[in-house]
Amino acid sequence: MKPRKKSGLDEEDRQRLDRLVLNRLGAHPAPPKTEAAPAPQQRTPRSGIMDFQNLPGYQELRLQRSMAAVVGLDNPFFRLHETAAGATTVIDGKRFVNFSSYDYLGLNQHPEVRAAAHAAIDVFGTSASASRVVAGERPGHRALERDLAAHYGQEDCVVFVSGHGANVATIGAIMRPKDLIVHDALAHNSIVLGAALSRAERRSFPHNDVDALDALLTSLRGQFERALVVVEGLYSMDGDSPDLARLVELKQKHDAWLMVDEAHGLGVLGERGYGLFEHAGVDPRDVDIWMGTMSKTLAGCGGFIAGPTALVEYLKCMSGGFVYSVGLSPPLAAASAAALAIFRREPERVERLRQVCRLFLDRARARGLNTGASSGHAIIPVLVGNSVSAVALSQKLYERGVNVQPIIHPAVPERAARLRFFLTSEHSAEQICLAVDAVAESIEAIGESDFFGAVTGPAKGEGA
Repeated sequence: MKPRKKSGLDEEDRQRLDRLVLNRLGAHPAPPKTEAAPAPQQRTPRSGIMDFQNLPGYQELRLQRSMAAVVGLDNPFFRLHETAAGATTVIDGKRFVNFSSYDYLGLNQHPEVRAAAHAAIDVFGTSASASRVVAGERPGHRALERDLAAHYGQEDCVVFVSGHGANVATIGAIMRPKDLIVHDALAHNSIVLGAALSRAERRSFPHNDVDALDALLTSLRGQFERALVVVEGLYSMDGDSPDLARLVELKQKHDAWLMVDEAHGLGVLGERGYGLFEHAGVDPRDVDIWMGTMSKTLAGCGGFIAGPTALVEYLKCMSGGFVYSVGLSPPLAAASAAALAIFRREPERVERLRQVCRLFLDRARARGLNTGASSGHAIIPVLVGNSVSAVALSQKLYERGVNVQPIIHPAVPERAARLRFFLTSEHSAEQICLAVDAVAESIEAIGESDFFGAVTGPAKGEGA
């Protein structure tokens, strides 16, 4: 890539940019010897505190955009897709091989899924119109909840209009200040926010380190009334999974509830794609709370909680995210119920996804790409070492007809910036080979740029 002049930044912004890069990389320059510390400023109505531009993090956001402008990079986010986005998509009139879709089993455009949604619209319209407490329920709500409960071997299930909201509302409702919540260090934002809402004591343990979890519970469990352990079935940033059998042992040993966020695991993990419990060979009834979403394999939107009847009844009356939110849209409930039925009766979709993932992972490693801890189940990152290089790599691939999003700081540590590939059963072998080869060649081109080396350090991944 041809170096560009540092245009578009004034001197103050350049200094901020230097500090930002150094802070992200863990380097801290010595303060100037001749400058005295600035005197504290008294806050006045005109000090700017009420200016939205002074919200925490906004200046860093502005600098990120300035950094991109300096090196001639486009904004890779919020691009307008002009058709259904699966293995391929259309952006700005051009067709791309697409790796930015959660449609793991290609069900979003399945004729039966579309027909179920259309039929629900014809009868019930597009909205439930109010909370289910107020507006009542529709047959699709009950059918979807019944089928999800059966899938996870649970007594009951409740669906929410948001996957993020399902975690926040559930954890916030069942835990209290005298309780303990322990979660994986890489847990989703919704888990952390739910814990904060509950005001329970919150602790994290190193990613997938079950021994550390055991030690933490041994030292703390006796100080609290209830305890909740929360993990994910398939971690969306790294593409790896926890040891569910050990987790079940620990929750029984320490008298704790175990909650598994199965958002990315359903349709992906296990011989038939049934999820983490099948992947680990564990009875799903040994897990107290199964959480999941309908926006991935199930081709819809929203979240669900499957568990004991008492838990579900409690959430329907006590969790704000259910009581004070509109009921799930009837066509979305019908679409997800149809998708669940199709995926269970067509295991060949899961097998196709498994073959696609194996090909991608093997070819990526053969080309020397850093795929981190990914186990090769639908989510495979390619680590590149810093945010600017990740955005530059995404743009180079975009120019070659491959759409994949960069994951940059603060979503991940600066040195763990990456491209994150979501794979589907509908990707062809040719598309996989094209994408992997394009990544390897583009990384090499970026690594040869003196400008990128000077500003951001090496483009090669350094591991998570």
